[in-house]
Amino acid sequence: MRISSTLILVLTALCACGGGGDGGTNVVGGSGSSGGSGGTGSSVTYTAGVYPSYQSLEAKCAKPRTGTDPYTSKAYPDLQGTAADENNFLRSWTNALYLWFGEVPDLNPNSYTSTADYFKLLKTSAMTPSGAAKDKFHFTYDTAAWEQLSQSGVQVGYGLIWSVDNKARTITVAYVQAGGPAANVQIARGAQILAVDGVNVAAASDSTSIATINAGLAPDSAGSHTFLVQDPGGAQRTVTMTATTVTETTVPVVSTIAAGSGTIGYLLFNDHLATSESELINAISTLQSHNITDLVLDIRYNGGGYLDIASELAYMIAGPAQTSGRTFYLQSFNSKNPTTNPLSGAAITPVDFHATTVGLSTTAGHALPSLNLQRVFILTGPETCSASEAVMNGLMGVNVAVIQIGSTTCGKPYGFYPQDNCGTTYFSIEFKGVNDKSFGDYPDGFTPSNATTMTGVSVTGCSVADDFTHDLGNANEKLLASAISYSGSSVCPLPPSGVSGPASIKRETMPSAQLLRAKSPLRENMILR
Repeated sequence: MRISSTLILVLTALCACGGGGDGGTNVVGGSGSSGGSGGTGSSVTYTAGVYPSYQSLEAKCAKPRTGTDPYTSKAYPDLQGTAADENNFLRSWTNALYLWFGEVPDLNPNSYTSTADYFKLLKTSAMTPSGAAKDKFHFTYDTAAWEQLSQSGVQVGYGLIWSVDNKARTITVAYVQAGGPAANVQIARGAQILAVDGVNVAAASDSTSIATINAGLAPDSAGSHTFLVQDPGGAQRTVTMTATTVTETTVPVVSTIAAGSGTIGYLLFNDHLATSESELINAISTLQSHNITDLVLDIRYNGGGYLDIASELAYMIAGPAQTSGRTFYLQSFNSKNPTTNPLSGAAITPVDFHATTVGLSTTAGHALPSLNLQRVFILTGPETCSASEAVMNGLMGVNVAVIQIGSTTCGKPYGFYPQDNCGTTYFSIEFKGVNDKSFGDYPDGFTPSNATTMTGVSVTGCSVADDFTHDLGNANEKLLASAISYSGSSVCPLPPSGVSGPASIKRETMPSAQLLRAKSPLRENMILR
């Protein structure tokens, strides 16, 4: 998980509003109790199977906002309402837009005092072929924090990325951003976190202990937390890190490596944020000027974000000859919307490989640079998710050879449009997508072809465990070294590590109360504007 600002865009471990995972519900009898400062009860009478228009229920809030949204410059639309009104909005919105709306239980929204708890129930309980939850990305985010993070790359955190193994109960520092709170106390990649705010990580099993650890790993507000750290050399020490607003650098490492096969470019890409547009353009332009013959794209900790960024990156790798007129990603919505995008009202059309900027952090319409490569090495891990997987799938759809080095990706061929209501932004899966070959069925991720256990869809490449003994971008780091070796020999230099999925267990198979959160669910998603 990342915490470059409290958790990598995706993820402040569920930022202020309750986040993903199944939690307990707070149910009261009758149809009127709703809680909140807006009174008790809703103006909507519940009738099973009858769903009023969600648009008619918007912005009726238990705690209305006042003033102007700093990002849209528009006055908040909030009116006085109740928590039950907010629940009724979510019920109708889910029924209208959720991809698997027919698999959602129809629960009386007027019987739940907590909107956060009610939202957690508005999803399918179906499983994937591997036994994982089909919908493991259902969460909320404080709207102000989401806008700040998605638009400017700013969030509360320590300037680092965590790697979490829930079965082994270990927390490892995977990446540290220069100049951040973690770097300032000499936290390094490979350090182990043994305790958080006095709670022993290895022994934590009850919900209270897990909540304490998660609050320290991914704080949703500025403040100090204490960590017992075992540094890479083995020494232990106690440090206090103060979570503060951190602006994430999404492309922190760009370099070239001389190899027998030619000049290899290396690009570490950690998040599909709006700011990534300009950072990726600069990175690809730099690699283009070095006339690289191969590219190693390191997205092992990249949980996703804007699909437009993924499309631009895929174009910059493949170039115009391989992508012109081809589909990067074709959406499909639920059965109520077979031909029309229900959010925009427009006919569903493919997302192309963007050859020009879309204007997320640059002026729109500028031609993008391209490397014109026919193959790419992609370094992956269990946190490679959503928009990052779309880069892989989109390139494979136009016959760019993708060589996967690392371990199985998270498995999220789905996405959504963020929906604000009353200061909370809701993320509920609304669409799935396919590439130019009409393939998009990878709910258990992509797995390197020589893995000892084929959890996901097989992709040519090498199963290699993450190497925390070397910095990212170091030619001796095992994933990068494997890619370099394979570029000249087309042979995996190491035997299969047996790492076919997240550490040793898919986190979604564990009860949510027992999960240590490496990053917020927001950093593991596909976002459309």
